Formats: sequence, structure tokens, C-alpha cells
Amino acid sequence: MEITVNFLDNLRLEAKFDDFSVITDQPIRYKGDGTAPSPFDYFLASSALCAAYFVKLYCVSRDIPTDDIRVSQNNIIDPENRYDQTFQIQVELPDGISERDREGILRSADRCTVKKVIQQGPTFKIDPVKNLDDASLLQSYESDGNTTILGKDLPLEQTIANMTAILSDIGIKIEAASWRNIVPNVWSLHIREAASPMCYTNGKGASKESALCSALGEYIERISCNFFYNDYYFGEEIAHSDFVHYPNEKWFKAGPDDALPEGLLDEHCLNLYNPEDDLRASHLIDTNSGLVERGICALPFTRSSDQKTVYFPSNLIENLFVSNGMSAGNTLYEAQVQCLSEIFERAVKREIIEEEIVLPDVPKKVLEKYPHILVGIQELEDKGFPILVKDASLGGQFPVMCVTLMNPKTGGVFASFGAHPSFEVALERSLTELMQGRSFEGLNDVPIPTFSSHAVKEPGNFVEHFIDSTGVISWKFFSSKQDYEFCEWDFSGTTAEENDCLMNILKDLGKEVYIATYDDFGATACRILVPGYSEVYPAEDLIWDNTNKALIFREDILNIHSLSDSKLEDLLERLEESELDPYTIISGLIGIEFDENTVWGKLDIRELKILIYLALKEFEEAKDGIGDFLNFNENTVERVLFYRAMDAVLDITLDDDLSIDDFLPNLTRMYGAEVMDAAVGSVTGDVKFYGLTKTSMKLEGLDKHLRLIESYKKLHKARQLSH
Repeated sequence: MEITVNFLDNLRLEAKFDDFSVITDQPIRYKGDGTAPSPFDYFLASSALCAAYFVKLYCVSRDIPTDDIRVSQNNIIDPENRYDQTFQIQVELPDGISERDREGILRSADRCTVKKVIQQGPTFKIDPVKNLDDASLLQSYESDGNTTILGKDLPLEQTIANMTAILSDIGIKIEAASWRNIVPNVWSLHIREAASPMCYTNGKGASKESALCSALGEYIERISCNFFYNDYYFGEEIAHSDFVHYPNEKWFKAGPDDALPEGLLDEHCLNLYNPEDDLRASHLIDTNSGLVERGICALPFTRSSDQKTVYFPSNLIENLFVSNGMSAGNTLYEAQVQCLSEIFERAVKREIIEEEIVLPDVPKKVLEKYPHILVGIQELEDKGFPILVKDASLGGQFPVMCVTLMNPKTGGVFASFGAHPSFEVALERSLTELMQGRSFEGLNDVPIPTFSSHAVKEPGNFVEHFIDSTGVISWKFFSSKQDYEFCEWDFSGTTAEENDCLMNILKDLGKEVYIATYDDFGATACRILVPGYSEVYPAEDLIWDNTNKALIFREDILNIHSLSDSKLEDLLERLEESELDPYTIISGLIGIEFDENTVWGKLDIRELKILIYLALKEFEEAKDGIGDFLNFNENTVERVLFYRAMDAVLDITLDDDLSIDDFLPNLTRMYGAEVMDAAVGSVTGDVKFYGLTKTSMKLEGLDKHLRLIESYKKLHKARQLSH
């Protein structure tokens, strides 16, 4: 994690990281102002807080109340060496806790990450740099080795060096946020852009080098395909620039009566996405620029059957395909093999889950051919998690494998799929995907199987499987009556041969394939669309659940402080007519990334309507909304207190026999002066939209979103220079 420090007045300092800011000071005796803890005080507190966190986790997982549990820490200083200190952590436990749980709680406190890092002895490096923005954070992972693995056209070390250089040249500083290796030969890694942590990827592999290679490759594929910035507003500067997404994009004006323009998509795709002729041009306006007057932004793809160019609306790609079918590689064939493998993995996985297909087990003698994989499986078995290794090729048709974990503690099941022309690589990917970013405790959250066919076929279930493989699977999956015989398949060869093989499978299925290649940053990346096969969301979402609904609300919500009453009423009417879930978070609705720790970050449609009702002095409607808010809320304590006070103030206001002046002294004692000023001011009109800082389409004050835009501008600039 990158922490940047700003020098404030006197000895005060500000450390900024992610969405947080920490202020430190020094005591007056050390010439400070004593306005905040010192850096060392925060250090001491971190170990106590970390130990308490692990205690809390243990208690929550076992429904043990923590009301009577207390944690205390003292640092005992050696009088002859003040740097030699003993951290004494004490845990006070009530008599009602069993001896087993007492031991478990103490063991949990001993797992404190801060403690373990200190005991390991961290290495501190202090280096001068010309520009902090260009300083590498991956130096410790560079290597001169020459490790080759199946599926890669270059050694891992060379691949890592190439990719880190590419990212550095763009101006993207990558940090390794976390590593995991809890099972032998199963590594996973979370990396992110230091300046914009919303841009992140996860990598997995049988070694730390292969996991880093995977994470960096995924990062490059996602910047090449603009995936990090899907659904977000790019701001006015980029929206009005020569191009918004790519220099070769093409803009199409709507036809008469909002008809789809000529030249967009081809007949095959139109039959899939507009079978009832109810798809309109306005459905396809891109969310990122939001410029209705500019038209539909479309991206060129090459149709594999005849090499003709077909233009796909960027809106359609973002809404239906999400991240499916994107990859980067050392060569184009390597990238395309990875793309096609992922497409098969998800399509076959969907068929198996929704059709409740029973897969054959992989025989033990076959698994024994891959001892480095078997040792990881055995470790999970030894930890108490039964593992099923399944052939998911459906009789040798597809290059797909499945590793399924069962959790006897909870009854939960987690089915992980992997695909690659090589049987071995597909099997390894299934296992590494299973444990990617997960702890053993995290395996307690996997869902329980079901006999309900409706539950496994429900579209949202596949989305859960697509996101993190935590959707539900059928109990029928565990039947010994298999639907296919085991096949020890092999589609491997050179990456060019593998690409041809996978493309031929799609051709035999009667599928048309569309390919876009990207080399703007000096890396080879591609995106492959297989309409009618590789979509994540159904085509009707273009009409009924399109992300560009943001365009109906974005400008007015960002300008809400300056809207007239008539415009507020119009916004309220649109919110009502939209029939959106009242719990929809405004950030996701309008494509703006707010700091999660602010009122804007937690604001949902329900609360926004309450605030509009208050501004319009429609107090009865506001009170109804507050009732729902207080009964069904997951907001901050401070925000709940405001609405409790607001509820009381509205009761008084709506009762002609009551006067706020009679209750204000005691309400102030209850809720505090600031909250009561806001509540009463919301009734008198002196306060509007309490808690929402002023902003506009200029996005002033929205630092998190502006960091995201700055991240995208690096890519935009690189594309301008390359063309």
C-alpha cells in the first residue's frame, strides 16, 4: 500500500492512503501542538487494534457476544534500550465462555498481522527519487531467472520485466497489495494502481512469479480494453476530445424516430440483440461520455469468418460482455488462446450448472501424473476440505476442468473451473482459481448446494459464478450417476495451433467470432466477442437494465444543491417512474466514484428522495421515507442519529398543537447541537441536503473519482501518442 505524506503546519503531518487520511502531531513538550496522536502512538495502537480484530472475527463466527470482552495493550520499555520493548496484550474474558473458546480467542489474538510482521523483522529501504510518481513498487519481485511454463511464449521473468516496463512508461505505478500462499504450489496476488486503487487485478499461479505474471497480464488486458473505467463518467474534457475510447472508434447518429443507424453491427448480431425491433439508438449511447448529441460510440471488430469490420457499440460491450473474452499475452496467439479459454470456461461452466450436469471424476492414476498439483489438493484434504476433481470437457468436446471444494463445517460448496488446451494447465488453473485471494476462514462463506432447479438457473446465479465463483450449484452435481465418461483430452500444441483448434470448436458450434486487437501501449492484447455464447448478461438488459440510465439522473444529482424546486420535482418524478430498487446506491446509478466514507458514498435512492422531500417541504412524504430508512438501514451511526432527530422534528412540525421550541432544549441534549441545527434547518429551509457536499458536472471535491479520471487520462494520452 502506498502512503503519501503531506507536511502541514508546525509538526503536523497528513498520511493519505486509499480513501483515508490520518493526521499526526507531536506533544507540546516536543514542540508540537498536541492536536493528534504521534506516529509512534498510531504504531502502538495498530497492534492492539489488530489483535482485537482477530478476537472479534473469532467471536462473530461463533456467535459469541463481545460486550464483556476487553483487550488491553501495554508496551514495557527496557530501561537500558528504549528500542527493546515488550508488547503485553491482555484479553479479559467473562466466566461464561468455555475453555475451548477461551483458548481459541487467545490463539486468534496471537494471529495479529502487525505482530507477525514485527516478529519477522521488516526491511526498511530509504531511497531518494526524482519523481515519486515514477518510482517502482515492484523492484523486490524482479528476477534474472529463466522460468518457462506451459502456455507462455516467453519465460516468466522476461514477461514480468516487459509488462512492468510497459506500465511504467504509461505512468502507472503498480503496488502489490497482498500475497497468499496457504496451499503448496498455489499462489495468488492482488495488485493495484497506487494512485487509483479502484484499478486492480488478481493473479494466480503455481509460483509467485506465475501469480505476478498473471496479475500483470490481467492488468494490461484491462487497461487495453478500458475495463477499469466501464460505466464511469470520464468528465467533460475527455467527453469532448477527438476520441473517447480509442482513436479508431466511430460515432453513429440516430436514425429517424430514434431508430438504430445504418452500419452498426451486422445482420447476425442484430438478429440476436434486436429480434423484436424494440432496441433504440438512445439505448446505446455510451455512459462514459454521456453525449447524446454526439451519437453512439462504436468500436471496430474483425469478423473471423470473412475478415470484415463490424462496429459494436461500446455500450453494448460493457453491458453484456463485461470482462469476458479479454486477454494480454507475449504474442497475439498466446493472448487469443487465453481469451478463448476463458470464454469456453465460462460457457461450459454455465451449461454444467444450469443443466445440472453430473461430471465424471478424474481417476487417481491420472492425477498422479501431476504431483505438484496433487500436493495442493492433498493439503486441502488434510485441512478437512474434501476435494472433487472433475473432467468438465463434456466428453472431450471442450478444454475445461473443475475442482470442487466441500466444507463439512458449514455444508458449503465451491466449484472452481479452469480452461486451457493443455489438460495439465486447465487442472492447475482450476485449483489456483479455487484459492485465489482466499483464506481458510473465507471458505466458511461458500453457499450450500440446492435441489432447486430454479435457483441454479436464475440469471443472477451465473453472474455470481462469473464474479467470484460463489454462486449456488445443484446437489445433483454430486451424484455418482455421471452424464459423461471421463476423457483424458488434449488440445495442446503451439499457441498458433491451439488458437486454430479453439476457433474450430466455435465454428463447429455455429458461432461467429469477432476480434479486436490492441497494441497502443507496446503490449499485445485482444478482446473476443462470441455473440450468443460469451455474454454475461442477457440481451434484454440493453433495454431494461442499461447502465446508461445514468444519463437520466447524473447531471441533476451532481447539481442538486443548485436545482430549482421545479427541477427537484422533475428529478423526483423521474426517480419514481424509473421503478429502480430504492436501495440502489447513487454512486453506481450515475457512474461517479464517491469516497465510501462520506454521505455521498453511502447515499441510495431512498435517502436521496427523503432529502428532496425535505427540500420541497413535503414533510409527510419525508417522514414516510425516514420510517423506512430507520427500519431498514445499514448506514453510519451519525447518519441514523440525524434521521432519528429528523423524525422527531417532523412529528412536532406536523402536529399543529406542538411547538419545536418546547422540545428543542431536551432534543439538543439527546442529539447534540449540530444534529438539531441540521434537523430544524431542514424544516425551515436554512439547510438543504444535509451531509451532501456541493459538487457539479465539474466534479469538484470528488477526489476519488478524479483519481480514476487521471488514471484513464494516462491511457488516453498514450493512445494519442501512438497514433
